[in-house]
Amino acid sequence: MTDTTARVRELNLYRQYFDLVAAGTKTIEVRVKYPHLADLAAGDIIRFRIKGTDESCEVKVQRVAAYPNFEALLDSEGPARVNPTATREQQLANIRAIYPPEKEALGALAIEIIRA
Repeated sequence: MTDTTARVRELNLYRQYFDLVAAGTKTIEVRVKYPHLADLAAGDIIRFRIKGTDESCEVKVQRVAAYPNFEALLDSEGPARVNPTATREQQLANIRAIYPPEKEALGALAIEIIRA
């Protein structure tokens, strides 16, 4: 018998991005390719939380794609899917403000999501 229960991951998200996910307009979540995300796969559930609050939003992972850096990710996935309210250049600056160069060097993940 196989286990068909989806794995649930809990990840923190800044308010501005949480609101876009909750509205369904942000369909690509960007993360550094940390070892704890290595087995993230289609079908998994991510419960996004705003740190320090009880607010959460569940999404289903549709696809996970790895890229060497954030520029390659934005060029391939399209900036509008990552953040429809900001330009590519603004997004790159915002992502790099969150993740310094040594983190970006680990690689970037594009996690395609839909509201669960």
